[in-house]
Amino acid sequence: MSNKFFTSVALLLITSLNAQNPLVTHMFTADPTARVFDGKLYIYPSHDIIPKEGVKAPRFCMPDYHMFSLENGNTWKDYGVILDQNEVPWGKKDANGMWAPDCIKKGDNYYYYYPATPKDSSSFRRIGVGVSKSPTGPFKWEKNYIKGISGIDPGLLLDDDGKAYLYYAGDKTLKVAKLKDNMKKIDGEAIKIQGIPAGYVEGPFTFKYKGKYYLTFAHVFINEGYTIGYAISDNPMGPFVYQGKIMDNIGKGTNHHSVVNYNGKWILFYHWWEISGFNKLRSIRADYMEFKENGTIKKVKPTIRGIGAPTIGEKIQVDRYNEIDGAKTAFVGGNEPIGWMVCDTKMMSSVKFNNVDFGDGSATKMKARVSSGQRIGHFEIRIGDKKGKLIADFPVKYTGGWNNWQTIETPILKKVTGIQNIVVVFVSEWGADKIVNLNWLELK
Repeated sequence: MSNKFFTSVALLLITSLNAQNPLVTHMFTADPTARVFDGKLYIYPSHDIIPKEGVKAPRFCMPDYHMFSLENGNTWKDYGVILDQNEVPWGKKDANGMWAPDCIKKGDNYYYYYPATPKDSSSFRRIGVGVSKSPTGPFKWEKNYIKGISGIDPGLLLDDDGKAYLYYAGDKTLKVAKLKDNMKKIDGEAIKIQGIPAGYVEGPFTFKYKGKYYLTFAHVFINEGYTIGYAISDNPMGPFVYQGKIMDNIGKGTNHHSVVNYNGKWILFYHWWEISGFNKLRSIRADYMEFKENGTIKKVKPTIRGIGAPTIGEKIQVDRYNEIDGAKTAFVGGNEPIGWMVCDTKMMSSVKFNNVDFGDGSATKMKARVSSGQRIGHFEIRIGDKKGKLIADFPVKYTGGWNNWQTIETPILKKVTGIQNIVVVFVSEWGADKIVNLNWLELK
């Protein structure tokens, strides 16, 4: 992989954290563990970087951990580096092996578990832990790794009786160990989990649903690559019964995930690399997940729309649509930050975007990010469907060309409150193949 590729990718990264899918676009993130603490949604991912000069690629190059929280309806806040590889007390320096972490709350403390390369060379990876009074840290890191376990991808389960279990991957299998009350040592020995299908497995994440234990994991099929599978048990330590896939393979690369119930909806978090186009530089994503009546899980298909309800002051990334008719999407070009756009808009083409939070109706204006090589036409914002209530109308203006972007603004014509689905309808002369390119909207 050439240095020119990595340079071009670096130039694409932006500072905004306001997006649908992928959730974070200013840096590369993978292996998202999502947790809800006191009603707030957090993500603890790993961090892919472009390898420094002299580091052979392709290779996962992962030097530290960031963490994020969901602010308002759609904005992910980055808390910066919470642990650098060279701050690991027992870790090898500059190993670039900080793979998937997890964080769990027990009592008044938050426990952050992570794998790293040990400086004593006793294993490929060991697992360490840090403790904090806050889900965002700072964490006090234990001086030694957890004895008796060796592997990657720690995933934690705190059961209803207060007992905690540490799941992890190692030797191409999944293992589990009960933790002592101090959450820093294992109680007994780790055991291999029974009932997992043949093939390479990693990334265990366990949760409870209607009294059953759901063990989810990355499972590699020879002819497909990484999928997300799951198994069910009546006991947190198994044996488990394999149920099938939650998500098919994406692009012949890796996948790693977590599952959380947030505000009454189940969400699958995972990663993909559509921004970089390189499966060692990944981006975290999320989509809603549903259960069938018998307790099995409906297969989740990756979407651009994802989750979230953008509200006043947050970007409505229209290119992450729910429905599109008569238009297309493409990667943006020109002076626009990385992302997608709605393009090739024609007379009466439309794009629908669900779950916009208008709040108490205090927004009086709407902004749009557009580019256009002509000045004939306009686009309407309507509620519900193409013939719904008209709430905003933007004229199409020449911006200097199809790759030159401008932000324009128009009044909101009627007060709108609460969660609404919006439809953008493009209007021009019949026969026009391009009316306007549209990236995002924003209530103001």
